[in-house]
Amino acid sequence: MIIVIIMPKNENNPNIKNNNHQSPKKRIALTAGTFDLLHPGHFNTLNFAKKHADELVVVLARDETVKRIKGRRPVIPEEQRKIMIETLKPVDKAILGSLTDKLEPILSVKPDIIVLGPDQTTYQLEELKNQLLERGFKTEIVKVEEYVKCPFHSSYDILKEIIRRWCNKEIELK
Repeated sequence: MIIVIIMPKNENNPNIKNNNHQSPKKRIALTAGTFDLLHPGHFNTLNFAKKHADELVVVLARDETVKRIKGRRPVIPEEQRKIMIETLKPVDKAILGSLTDKLEPILSVKPDIIVLGPDQTTYQLEELKNQLLERGFKTEIVKVEEYVKCPFHSSYDILKEIIRRWCNKEIELK
């Protein structure tokens, strides 16, 4: 004798596998920067961003973009910076930015939140929000307010100190 028990479909029953059930959408945060000579400010921004999401995607500025904006190329080449950033604990994925459209990586990733570092100058919060809205994309954008103060809180300061120590002279970089 075979007994067949037919159980009604019930979302609350753990014994029933619902193939239509989708796992909850992971919240994605995106932050961007050069991340050339790593310092505590970078880690502060990355940790802040990760606290606001399940996944953190970091967009690294391309060497040519950095040269155009800052007037100098990064010390560490983009592919090497990408390897360094993607191995950091809070980072789930690192991608290189676009050479032609700074919004392209954002529109590709479609983050739930964009985190701007405290010294971010490439993106201004309201300007970025408006540019994304013009392209039909709405997302939360926050700026890290806490600026980590320490002797070497910027890549620029680290570079100046290296030159001072190695060349034994003070210089002003572009």
